[in-house]
Amino acid sequence: MTDADGRPIVAELGRAETAEETWARKDAARTARRQHQTAFNLVIALIASLGIVLFLVAVVVRPDTTVDRSVDYQQIAAKAHVDGVTLAAPTLPDGYTANRADFSDKTSDGVDVWTLGLLTPDEQFIRVQQGISANGTWVSNQLDQRASTGSRTIDDTKWTVYDRRSEGRDAGNLSYALVTTMGTNTIVLSGTADDRSFRTVATAVAEQLDR
Repeated sequence: MTDADGRPIVAELGRAETAEETWARKDAARTARRQHQTAFNLVIALIASLGIVLFLVAVVVRPDTTVDRSVDYQQIAAKAHVDGVTLAAPTLPDGYTANRADFSDKTSDGVDVWTLGLLTPDEQFIRVQQGISANGTWVSNQLDQRASTGSRTIDDTKWTVYDRRSEGRDAGNLSYALVTTMGTNTIVLSGTADDRSFRTVATAVAEQLDR
């Protein structure tokens, strides 16, 4: 159906469209097409990205075993060449490994320090620090300025105890510590291990340094 001028009558309007209405209708249609195309392109891009990620996951070779990050602490200690000083690097039972071993010449406290990080068989941590001619400030700094909670004797060697296990996670890696002095060496053992592991390490260190 058309009007007197031969223009088609739009059912919704009951009359023919004006020029402005025709332009608006076509513009709305163009906008709708662009929006649809943009959404379609976005979906395609997401699918392509997901496909790339899945491909990379499929082709990347994953190791079957945990990476071994242990270090040969006895070899590192032997190469340190500290004159007149035996560095604490005792032989320990099977299951004990080291993930750190280094010697620092003159720390901020003016102390030469040998540090050994040990992992116990039950995957707890004990840090062995050997301060050479250490002063009280250095010892206090290693123990987070905490006061001692007692003492204990392990195979004829007396150790000062710093027990913070009751603090739980707030104690961090300083939940328990043992300190002793052997000649010019001050030994600080600290970590999260149980009493049995601390006894094992303390005994091994004392036996090595007392030779």
